[in-house]
Amino acid sequence: MDTSNTSSGDQFILLGFSDQPQLEPIISVTVLLFYVMTLLNNTAIILVSFLDSRLHTPMYFFLSNLSFLDICYTTSIVPQMLINLWGPNKLITYVGCILQFFFAFDFGATECLLLALMAYDHYAAVCQPLHYMVIMNPRVCKKMVAASWLTGLCGALSMCSFAFTLPLCGHIVDNFFCEMPAFLKIACEYTKVVDVTIYTLGVIYLLLPLLFILISYGIITQAVTKIKSGGGWKKMLNTCGSHLTVVSLFYGSAIYMYLQPKKGSTYQVDKFLTLFYTIITPSLNPLIYTLRNKDVKRALKWLWVQSLASISGISRI
Repeated sequence: MDTSNTSSGDQFILLGFSDQPQLEPIISVTVLLFYVMTLLNNTAIILVSFLDSRLHTPMYFFLSNLSFLDICYTTSIVPQMLINLWGPNKLITYVGCILQFFFAFDFGATECLLLALMAYDHYAAVCQPLHYMVIMNPRVCKKMVAASWLTGLCGALSMCSFAFTLPLCGHIVDNFFCEMPAFLKIACEYTKVVDVTIYTLGVIYLLLPLLFILISYGIITQAVTKIKSGGGWKKMLNTCGSHLTVVSLFYGSAIYMYLQPKKGSTYQVDKFLTLFYTIITPSLNPLIYTLRNKDVKRALKWLWVQSLASISGISRI
């Protein structure tokens, strides 16, 4: 393959899993199934949070934003990935790569911050129940979500402008989409500046939000241990268990990808981990949040009944 310098009019080659062609049909079907699950499950969460007045609370406001983020995040990656898996080539245009790089970073960074906000919401619900609706009033919640979106956008703009002004000594990206670590490896000089940039962004968007989440849950655990009744622990598990599961799945794989020493990384492991937190995790989030949540189960059941009634009414006409 030609690895000459690229220009703004050139295309990039996304290697993806082309070195394992026997796996590509299995991966393509798996990705398509999880993508459909992501669209359906997250759309259902957004609809029930909007339509059911009993779910007009800060918790479900944040959850519906997380669902919208997951839809946007996977949609910025999956369509192009499926085209490359099913088509004869593995190409993406220069502009397409910029957009994919930008939106994937933007949505991923915003999700990190949003998960931290959800932890703060749980802290306020468990530790400050009498002042909860004052602390987490609708105006404050909207400002917090807007701030997370704006911070993610600023990070994506700065990183995108930095990455695409670097001189490139090739057009082969060893991943299935234009993700930052894989893209920066084709820079002519993979210097300490690039490494420091990746680690700095990893600290800002991964480690700091994760530290905030751990501190929030540490305070929650300390408060719950003072409650002698078993109901306190049950309330904490119902409120926080699902969120902690999502945080573990998303942050665990993302931190490994962005903050591990590059010399010890294995490309195949990196690709499958990227596949996990970009495509599989977003499809699982709605299921994780609804497994222990009676309110969402009831709302989904109501939405299902209403949909069947509407279909029945149309068929009669």
